[in-house]
Amino acid sequence: MPKRKFVDAKLEALREHDSLNPRPQTVRDSLFHEHEFFDARDLVQVKYEMLRRVSVEGKTVRQAAADFGCSRPTFYQARSAFTHAGLPGLVPRKRGPRGAHKLSDEILDFLLQTKTEQPILGAPALAELIKQKFGVTLHPRTIERGLERHGKKAR
Repeated sequence: MPKRKFVDAKLEALREHDSLNPRPQTVRDSLFHEHEFFDARDLVQVKYEMLRRVSVEGKTVRQAAADFGCSRPTFYQARSAFTHAGLPGLVPRKRGPRGAHKLSDEILDFLLQTKTEQPILGAPALAELIKQKFGVTLHPRTIERGLERHGKKAR
């Protein structure tokens, strides 16, 4: 029973840190099938071992990439990331915008001021005001989230 808890905890940790390999079944390297230490679900470990096979054991990039279920471009990206940042460079980065990129500080200040002056206005009306004043189209839900982060209600 304790082993099962460890496995579940590791799986959750890999998910939480975006390091869960989406295709562990494609890892064909024998170490990942013969030894409990090697975990094909751990994307950082898979990439590191792939890099090690090429640089230490002299495997070709094509063969290593195939054995570890990766493409050659993935190998080269991993090598570059490892060269520049070491092991932390192999941790996948979250994709997509890092925040509300259209909801600038200027627009948010305008929203907060308008909401204070006219608390009855909802997100759709605020979106229309922003479009008129700034020429930026914002979805009402984006406005709601921005105001919620600052403790105001948009509805």
